[in-house]
Amino acid sequence: MKKLILWSIACIMVLSLRAYAQECAGFAFKEGGGFEMNNYDGKGKALGKLTYKIAKVAREGSNTVVTIDMESFNTKGKSELKNTYQMKCDGNVLTLDAASLISQEQLKSFQNMEMKFTYDNIEIPSRLSVGDKLKDAAVKGEGKSGPMPVVFNMFIKNRTVAGQEKLTIPAGSYDVYKINSDMNMEMVMGFPVKMEMQSVSYRAPGIVWDLKTETYRKGKLIGYSELSKIY
Repeated sequence: MKKLILWSIACIMVLSLRAYAQECAGFAFKEGGGFEMNNYDGKGKALGKLTYKIAKVAREGSNTVVTIDMESFNTKGKSELKNTYQMKCDGNVLTLDAASLISQEQLKSFQNMEMKFTYDNIEIPSRLSVGDKLKDAAVKGEGKSGPMPVVFNMFIKNRTVAGQEKLTIPAGSYDVYKINSDMNMEMVMGFPVKMEMQSVSYRAPGIVWDLKTETYRKGKLIGYSELSKIY
């Protein structure tokens, strides 16, 4: 009987530790859980969807490290691209692998260019307040197309918590923070091509992923994504 009691206590302790390892700064990380995002062009035409699945939750020192598998599907449900990212949470800040900023179209175009990337990752404080200035993020890449050098840079700057509002999307209704940022992209392959865009993202406390993102160019909406499912 005594052994049974001790065994029960040990099991409860293990389960408690496991639960603690899956929670950080108000975010719950559940292996097998995930999100689905529907993608649209600026006129609301469906472009497909992205799925994000939490493949692994682990501890590295004081950090909770989350491995996320991403898969892109076209409007016919055919898988077009798979990738893997990581998030880290130190109890105050959620850090997202900046590799997630590169779209599936860009990744496809880089496949034969031997691209090597460096990243300044995206940081999201666990607590947001209107007026907060968030850290810049960046993706910097170098490679070759035959003998020709290739450079790709993306900078996310002026990240500001612009306000709070109510947001209703396919996944539900939420009280959200609106985060504005400027996105500068440069592609050099023989000659430079530059593009400036603006991004608006909507985040709710305790939700790991953006609930909605909008991309603008010269004030015109060119595309957006909405969270359709949390599981």
